[in-house]
Amino acid sequence: MSANPRGSKSHSPIAGPDNLYGVDQLTGTADFELDDAVRLLREAGHEAQARLVEREILGRNVIPGHWTFEIVEAYNDSYYRPFVAIERDIVAELADGRGHLHEARLKERRRTPGHRDHSP
Repeated sequence: MSANPRGSKSHSPIAGPDNLYGVDQLTGTADFELDDAVRLLREAGHEAQARLVEREILGRNVIPGHWTFEIVEAYNDSYYRPFVAIERDIVAELADGRGHLHEARLKERRRTPGHRDHSP
């Protein structure tokens, strides 16, 4: 569990999966765009280069034995889900299940009493 200096929960753990999903999406898009590159190389008469891209890059593992979706799954299974489960248990035990105590205090301090758009 991580907390920033103000004592509220850090959103950094959430950024991990989001960034990995971004890499997964970009890598998948790039791989599918290679189909066009191969076609254009062939149309331009560059068969050897088209075969090279097909053989060496198209569908390639990003790390040995794994595509990006498998990295995302492994991260979620071995790090993110356990992190979230432990964080949830600690918040339930120490903060009555309220995960945004700092923000709740801010809300109380910053509201205008009696204002209809600032009511609880």
